[in-house]
Amino acid sequence: MEKHLQILALLYIVIGVLHLLISVTVLFLFGGIGAMTGEPNAVLILTLVGSFIAFMALITSVPGIIGGIGLMKKKSWARILLIIVGIINIPSMPLGTALGVYTLWVLFNDETVRLVKAQTA
Repeated sequence: MEKHLQILALLYIVIGVLHLLISVTVLFLFGGIGAMTGEPNAVLILTLVGSFIAFMALITSVPGIIGGIGLMKKKSWARILLIIVGIINIPSMPLGTALGVYTLWVLFNDETVRLVKAQTA
């Protein structure tokens, strides 16, 4: 089960970083398209939309990255954080659902609970 913990932690870190990179790209893309139009209203609206998308990616990615790093170190708080993030991911079909179900399977396993508690003791 320790291997599954490492895989899960790595998945959350990699996916979180990819989401952040995509969100920054979307932010600049929307801002650039708005600037290319030359319309002040288009610049404002597209920048706001890009900023909203980037902000949403930030608040959904950062907890996964932090939880992934904590899980690599077998911290008990990371287990709880990733259970919450995993439940939030379940409605995101199909990859979020797969990651959420895998998260819950790994983190609710008795051996995982013992591994995490043994590290904090």
